[in-house]
Amino acid sequence: MIQLEVWGNYALLSRPELKVERVSYEVLTPSAARGIVEAIYYHPGLRWKIRKIYVMNPIRFTNIRRNEVKSKILCSDVRSAMQGTGKELYLATPQQIVQRAAMVLQDVHYVIEAEFEMTDRAAPSDNPGKFQDIVTRRMSRGQCFHTPYLGCREFPAAFRAWPGGPIPTIEETRDLGFMLYDFDYTDPQNITPMYFHAKLEHGVLNVADCEVYR
Repeated sequence: MIQLEVWGNYALLSRPELKVERVSYEVLTPSAARGIVEAIYYHPGLRWKIRKIYVMNPIRFTNIRRNEVKSKILCSDVRSAMQGTGKELYLATPQQIVQRAAMVLQDVHYVIEAEFEMTDRAAPSDNPGKFQDIVTRRMSRGQCFHTPYLGCREFPAAFRAWPGGPIPTIEETRDLGFMLYDFDYTDPQNITPMYFHAKLEHGVLNVADCEVYR
């Protein structure tokens, strides 16, 4: 098990039900937390599972405007380009940029508590003690495969191993409603989102044994 402290100026954990104008969840989602941990250490022989998310700073929102590309390249266009038919495969970014409003979290600070389990892709020489030593060392040195981010790549996250001791969370309890838990990648042709009923209790989001809905 690890405890990873992460913080940043902004976070945008987009609600999937709001498509154009982005609105963030109130708290870091388990899938975003897993992405942060995997940015520090990923290995096919292990699978990360988020246990708890500790909220250390008050939940505050602010409105910003972001440049986004309004179009996307369709799979059908890619298929046509591979077959040598259809139009050229590109997006003229200067012509596609639009400004859109976003309601983002401001001045966020969390501690992610996570554990891992071995998978069938682990090598015979792999073992939990080996993985625990590697990830602990990488956290203490500030090493990562890519810069971890808080929902969107333009909002990078600073991180370090939690030094130990009690975690000073906010004294707030609220029902957060249904929140994105993660994605089910069992069928690569049909990746399915999973949700859970999120409840913040004294600043702690406990997802260790939550009921997941598809």
